[in-house]
Amino acid sequence: MIEKIYLIYNPYSGNRKGIPILEKVKPIFENANVAVDVIETQYAGHARELANTLPFEGYDGLCVIGGDGTMHEIVNGMLKRDDGVKIPIGLIPGGTGNSFMHHVDCLDPEVAARRIITGRKRKVDIAMANANGEIIFGFNIVGWGLPTDIVETATKIKWLGSQCYNIASLIEVMRNKPRLARVTFDKKKIAGDYGFILGCNTIHTGTAMKMAPLAQISDGLIDLIVLKKAGRLKLLYLFTKLFKGRHIGDSAVEYHQVKQFTIEPIDSHVLNIDGEMIGATPLKVKMLKREIEVLV
Repeated sequence: MIEKIYLIYNPYSGNRKGIPILEKVKPIFENANVAVDVIETQYAGHARELANTLPFEGYDGLCVIGGDGTMHEIVNGMLKRDDGVKIPIGLIPGGTGNSFMHHVDCLDPEVAARRIITGRKRKVDIAMANANGEIIFGFNIVGWGLPTDIVETATKIKWLGSQCYNIASLIEVMRNKPRLARVTFDKKKIAGDYGFILGCNTIHTGTAMKMAPLAQISDGLIDLIVLKKAGRLKLLYLFTKLFKGRHIGDSAVEYHQVKQFTIEPIDSHVLNIDGEMIGATPLKVKMLKREIEVLV
């Protein structure tokens, strides 16, 4: 059973949903006699610093209210600790994108809190990305091409709420930029002009796109989706199929389950790792099987 946790919340995550969610879930922990140390993040990157420096002795979990971005900070902070200590992570959904919690079918913050109390743990794979020499850990996606452009656009229209990723996707599909790259996965090499190359550890991307319908979070593999160059109408057609995973099997889409992959574009580009615009190509990704534990 869980007796004592940290509870970190981002007051600005998901259009300022952090505080209302905290008010809902804190009594759940208190009624279960769980001691809660509440910490409010003060700036971008603060959650990462906390996960990297907080003393873990005597605590049963490091819990956080937020979205995929906040979870990304927690994972990277913990896996880069000098002492190498890890404790289970509890995520309470409160962001614009909650892809991981969508995967484990837990989008209700109060349900997530009740699951944390049970102490049930689940091991999760982590993608270790070498982004032009910088090591970055991803729990959800590592993407290049359209996923990067979509997040850049979505950030500018975040006032639209949960629909910002879908609208940004349509905008970038219409732009249809050229993207030339060499790609290696396991022992296979391909090269060409691609719409995107996306490594997925979870089924969902963004808010509800079923990008990798066969993904499992603890199989030691990352589901690699390669979209070949296609016209705008074809891309729009595929976009409508994403929400039910029906893009898989289309002639423009390759789907592979691999332990590692590399992307070497002609020009250097920023990456999309867990919805964060971070790092740059060339990119090498290796899966770390069951690297962390989550309370779900």
